Amino acid sequence: MITCDGRNIVGLLKGFDQTVNLILDMAHERIYSPDAPVEQVPRGLCIIRGDNIACVGEVDEDKDLAIDFDTVRGQLLKPVIH
Repeated sequence: MITCDGRNIVGLLKGFDQTVNLILDMAHERIYSPDAPVEQVPRGLCIIRGDNIACVGEVDEDKDLAIDFDTVRGQLLKPVIH
């Protein structure tokens, strides 16, 4: 999931409601940098408001586990501006 402020959060979807508020378990935030490896910060159980969600998608676990995040570099996403 990508939030409107550009954060990338991955976790197990436990529930959602009609306004797309999400409950993620075993969540961690992936922080990308052009100069350092991807930092994965554990967040545990998260409730994310639907109005702060820019994009939600399913992660292929096999492909995700095959990624060497120590070699991945990237720019931070810019926030969504309404």
